[in-house]
Amino acid sequence: MAEKEKAVARGPFTMEVVTPERVLLRTEATSLIAPGLEGYLGILPGHAPLVTLLGPGVVTYREGGQEKKLAVSGGLLEVAGDRVIILADAAERSEEIDVERARRAKERAERRLKERTPGLDLERAEAALRRAVARLRAAGAEG
Repeated sequence: MAEKEKAVARGPFTMEVVTPERVLLRTEATSLIAPGLEGYLGILPGHAPLVTLLGPGVVTYREGGQEKKLAVSGGLLEVAGDRVIILADAAERSEEIDVERARRAKERAERRLKERTPGLDLERAEAALRRAVARLRAAGAEG
């Protein structure tokens, strides 16, 4: 019975992040944490099949024993067998993020939300703020 209780050791899974412009990432990962619409979700090797929507946030994954991050603005995540695919509306690796540009975008969004000028698209302004915060967090700059 002890043999049945032992967890099955599984190797890494293939992880791909694709945007409309490019294949951002194709790697072997051992874990993944992604921003679902209802909160963050974790994926390990052997995860059950899954398709879910993603919100803006930070994707954290382990590759070769190192933790890496990227920012996504939303999209879709699919787990199928030993493969995880993220179809992102937009995504950037942490090292690609222009931190100053992300800070300016965050400040602009916060200003718009504070001023609430007539005709403000509140949903769009809130989404811009979430994207900017995700980019800053992925870059390790702030939240």
